[in-house]
Amino acid sequence: MTIHEQFERRLLRNYVIGSTAAVLGVGGVFLFTTLRFSVKEIFVLCGILVSSCIIMFLLEYLFFRMHTSVFRTYFSKKTPALPLAEKAYFHAHHFPIRTVKRILGPHLFGLSIPAVCLTAGAIYFEYLTLPYYYIYLASLGAILVAGMHAIIEFFLTTKAVQPVLRNIQEKTLKDHGVILSLATSRHISIQRKIQWSTLFIGTFPLLLFALANQVRLYQLDSPVNGSYWSWAFFVLLIGISFAIFGAYLLFKDIQQPMNELQAGMYEVRTGNSNARVDDLYSDEFSKLIKGFNHMARAIQSREHENKQLLESFFATMAATLDARDPYTAGHSLRVADYAMKIGQMAGLPFQQLLQLRKAALLHDIGKIGIPDIVLLKEEKLTPEEFEQIKKHPVIGADILAQVQPFDAMKPLLPGVRYHHERYDGNGYPEQLAGEDIPIFGRIIAVADAYDAMTSDRPYRKGMTHEKALAILEDGKGTQWDPYLTQLFIDEMNLKSIS
Repeated sequence: MTIHEQFERRLLRNYVIGSTAAVLGVGGVFLFTTLRFSVKEIFVLCGILVSSCIIMFLLEYLFFRMHTSVFRTYFSKKTPALPLAEKAYFHAHHFPIRTVKRILGPHLFGLSIPAVCLTAGAIYFEYLTLPYYYIYLASLGAILVAGMHAIIEFFLTTKAVQPVLRNIQEKTLKDHGVILSLATSRHISIQRKIQWSTLFIGTFPLLLFALANQVRLYQLDSPVNGSYWSWAFFVLLIGISFAIFGAYLLFKDIQQPMNELQAGMYEVRTGNSNARVDDLYSDEFSKLIKGFNHMARAIQSREHENKQLLESFFATMAATLDARDPYTAGHSLRVADYAMKIGQMAGLPFQQLLQLRKAALLHDIGKIGIPDIVLLKEEKLTPEEFEQIKKHPVIGADILAQVQPFDAMKPLLPGVRYHHERYDGNGYPEQLAGEDIPIFGRIIAVADAYDAMTSDRPYRKGMTHEKALAILEDGKGTQWDPYLTQLFIDEMNLKSIS
């Protein structure tokens, strides 16, 4: 079943239930419990009521078909044109008001005018023994019941039309790249909704009881007795029930957008910058929701810019580091690529893989703090000089810890600080062993060693691929993590075969 078919069925169901409750429920019950009729008069009144309802339903259905024609046209198109989409969107926002106009127009007059004419004729031809004054009271009662019915249908229709609005918005964005919005206009304010709703909710039971009581007391032959009070309680109970239901719908109408905004703010607060609230409202909440969505888009844009700046920072720092030594140019990028391969084979989540790449790019950033005379020395390093070199993982981690926001850098620090730890505990700077070494450190250690062995140096030519893998094989479980090293060896062997 399509969205449009569900919408029409829901509207018709709401209307039939509401009309039956208002006309036959409230009107019929009040009529037959307030007045005393003979069997013949009961049949006459039932005929008048049924005939008037048929006329009312026919008129209402004609107007309903006319009001929903825009939706039928829109949903009949596979790719509706933008002007048609905009027309359907604004029509949907205005549809609850059109429902109120139908209730107070063809609904009220389609029932009242035939009922008044038929009742007046029945009294004139003496089929009914009622004073004409009762027709006036009945007309006032019909207006009152129609007003309360219109308020209830307004809120029910507001809820029913939301899936249609959402569908039109999503389809227009997909087909035309346009986000439909009411802009600065609104069809009805919260103030007006509350004013009219509270007016009917507060006065409906009292006015309805006053009208019914006027008729009841006019017919009462004896002083007020127990049966009168039973009737009065029953009449007030029906009126109050309608008022309570109307108050509940008013509360839900205001509560829903508040809950959605609250949920959206929670999403933003927990880091989901893609949070968005559907703009399905025709009152001041529409402006609030547009403001929230604008804020969320601004946060998303700012977060994207921050990510780009960080990525640029990582790449620039890696390039700057490699530029100090022409013989290691591209080392950081290659280590990052190797580390990503190991991480993928180890089944790391996507977000963790991104963090691993950044850590690998910056794994040697601490060498900035090593003097060139030591870092670029072509001869064998003295023990004192090697001790200086061994400080670069700690220096690198300390440098990155100063970069803000710290939360963005914190996941990278273990890879930078511990990529020279050995699996057997004889590495540096903290002599960690086995799986006490953070996984980023263990992965980068394998990638760094392979690239170092296969890259040319001033004092030696790079090893062959086969020899480097053989050294990694021999060092499994002593220098490097055996599982991660084997994953890398298998991958590189597979790559060389293919």
